Amino acid sequence: MKCSSAAWLIILATFNTWAAERSLDIVAPWEVKSADPSTSGYVFSRMQVAENLVTTDNLGQLAPSLASAWAVSDDGLEWRFTLRQSARFHNGTPVNADAVVNSLEAAIAKPGILDTAPIASVEADGDDVVIRLESAFAPLPALLAHSTTLILAEAAYAENGDVIQMIGSGPYQVEELSPPQCMTVTRFDDYWGGAPDIEAASYLAVSRGETRALMAESGDADIVFTLDLASQARLKRNANLSIYSEPLPRTLMLKLNAGHPFLEDKRARQALSLAIDRADIATELLRMPEAAAAELFPASLGAWHIGVDPSSGHDIEKAQALLVELGWKRREDGLLARNGQPFKLTLLTLADRPELPLVATALQRQWHELGVELGITVGHANAIASSHHEGSLEVGLMGRNYGLVPNPLVTLLDDLGSDPDNMGGDWGTMNWRDDEVAEWLDTLRQSTGEQELNDLAPLVAERLHQQMPLIPVVWYQQTAAVSDEVEGFSIDPLERSYRIDQMEWAE
Repeated sequence: MKCSSAAWLIILATFNTWAAERSLDIVAPWEVKSADPSTSGYVFSRMQVAENLVTTDNLGQLAPSLASAWAVSDDGLEWRFTLRQSARFHNGTPVNADAVVNSLEAAIAKPGILDTAPIASVEADGDDVVIRLESAFAPLPALLAHSTTLILAEAAYAENGDVIQMIGSGPYQVEELSPPQCMTVTRFDDYWGGAPDIEAASYLAVSRGETRALMAESGDADIVFTLDLASQARLKRNANLSIYSEPLPRTLMLKLNAGHPFLEDKRARQALSLAIDRADIATELLRMPEAAAAELFPASLGAWHIGVDPSSGHDIEKAQALLVELGWKRREDGLLARNGQPFKLTLLTLADRPELPLVATALQRQWHELGVELGITVGHANAIASSHHEGSLEVGLMGRNYGLVPNPLVTLLDDLGSDPDNMGGDWGTMNWRDDEVAEWLDTLRQSTGEQELNDLAPLVAERLHQQMPLIPVVWYQQTAAVSDEVEGFSIDPLERSYRIDQMEWAE
C-alpha cells in the first residue's frame, strides 16, 4: 500500500488503515527512500530493524552489538570483530562472518562513511570478521556504528550489491514498506537480546511540521519528532502529551574566513563571539534556553565537551576592547573603521532550515551594537561550500553535525585536517590551521587508547575555543511529543535509535 502526499488528511487516513492493529505510531520528517542502508539506513536504525557491528550505550559510548567484542593489532592495521553467536536475521539465517563481509563490501562499494577509512580488505576468519587497513585508523569502530554500515542477510542483496529487501537482525522486522513515506514493523520474537514489549510499530514520514503537530494533538500518532516553536507551545498545554527535548551534537555556528584581513587576528574572532548574546537567541528566538552554546561540542560528546559556561561567552565591553587593540575606532554613526575602511562583513546562510535566517538577523543586530555592519545573503544548500571553494566566503551561518558517527574525530579530520596543505574543509574551518591541533588529531587518528582521547580531545576543543575559527551559537535540540499511553520514552542524543524496545504501553 502506498501513502499519498497530496494532503495530510489523505496521509492520515491511509496511515490509520495501515496501523489498524494497536501499534506504536511514530511520525517524523525523514523519508524512507529505499530499502538500502546507503540511502535510508538512518530510518531502519532508528526503528531498530537492522543493526551494526558496533552500537552506542545511553551515554553515547561505543558498545557491542552484532560484534560481541573487537580488538586491534599492535600496529593498528588489523581489526578483528568477534560475532555474537546467538544473533539471527529475520529470515532465520545466522548472522555469520560471511554475511557481515557481504554487507560491508556492499557498503564500501557505494559512497558513504567508509570512504574515510583506509580499508584494504574485509575477510571472514571463522566466527570473526577481519578488517585490514592501509594505515592506522583508530575511529574505525565508530564508522561501523553508522547507519550506512548496517548488517543485512545475504538474501537482502541482488548479485550486483543492490538491496532488494530489508532483512535485518534487530528486535523489529519490516512488515510492509512503501517508500518514501510508510513502514510498519512487527516484533522479532527470536531477537538475540530478548523480545521487546511493544509488539508492532508504524513509521510515517511527514515533512510539514504543522501536520506532524496536528497528528500528535489529535492522538493519531503516539510519538511525533521535530516540533516547530509554535507547535511546542501549543502541545505543552495538552494534558495527554508530554514534550521532550534533548541537545544534539549538531551545532549552529559561524564559519569565519580566517584569511580575511578583518578576521585573520584571533582577537577579532574572539570579539565577534563575545558580542553574541546566545542566551537571548536561545531563549527569545528559539524558546530553548538550554540550547545556548558557548563551545562547539555538547556534553553528549564526552571528552570533547570542556564545560564552558554559556553566560561567560557574552561580554560586549571586552569585545570592544579587543577591537580597539586592533586599531578599530568608532565613527560618528557608531560603526567601526580602520584605515578608512568600515568593519563590514557579509554573512551567507542557507534557506533549507527556517531558523538560520532568523538567527542571522539576530546576529546582525547584536554585531551592530559592537559597531560591525553585517549584510545577510540567503543561498541554496551548497552555497557555503561553493563560496569556500571560490574563496569569496566571509562569514557562513550553518549547522554542523558532530555526531554523524559516535566519535566526532571523523568529522574533525575532514573539517580541520592533518594534511599540511589542508586549510579547512567545506563545512569546517577556512584559511585556518594550527599545527598542534593537526598533530593531536593525527595522534588520535592512530591511537586506540582511551587515555589519549581523554587527554587530547579537550586540548583540541580548548584550542578551537580560544582561536574561534568556528563560532558556536546554539546547539540544536531534538524535540518530541509523546502520548501519555506510552511509558519508557527517551531521546537518543546521537539520533541512532528511537529506543522502541525500551518502551511499553501504560497500564
